[in-house]
Amino acid sequence: MADPLSPETLAIVKSTAPALQEHGLAITTRMYERLFVDPEMKALFDQAAFTSGEQPKRLAAAILAFAKNVDNLPALSGAVERICARHVETHIKPEHYPAVANALLPAIKDVLGDAVDDTVLDAWGQAYWFLADILKQREAQLYGAPA
Repeated sequence: MADPLSPETLAIVKSTAPALQEHGLAITTRMYERLFVDPEMKALFDQAAFTSGEQPKRLAAAILAFAKNVDNLPALSGAVERICARHVETHIKPEHYPAVANALLPAIKDVLGDAVDDTVLDAWGQAYWFLADILKQREAQLYGAPA
């Protein structure tokens, strides 16, 4: 299991919830634009969910929920379970997580610009990998492999 996030990181991530409420869809839309330059990554996703706009909305809602509950992870257990089940169904593997991080963090900066500094991006990077470790461990269980 990942080391717990520091109180400072928790506070920074929570403080971004209002910006995510307002700009989350723009961030996730930009993230997928960045991610889908790789055809192999794009092939992992249901393109109909992008055409309808549902996938960016779902991810924006999940990121906002994480920001609001980063200090209360049990509140996210149902969402984590649904995400992990979907990841296993669509063959998402641990090696895919770096590509998402490399698309998400710059997308935050692309959308929020100077309102986001390196401290905020570093906190979100730590939070992303903390959550990714939780997801990967549960997905390993669902795949039937040791965590």
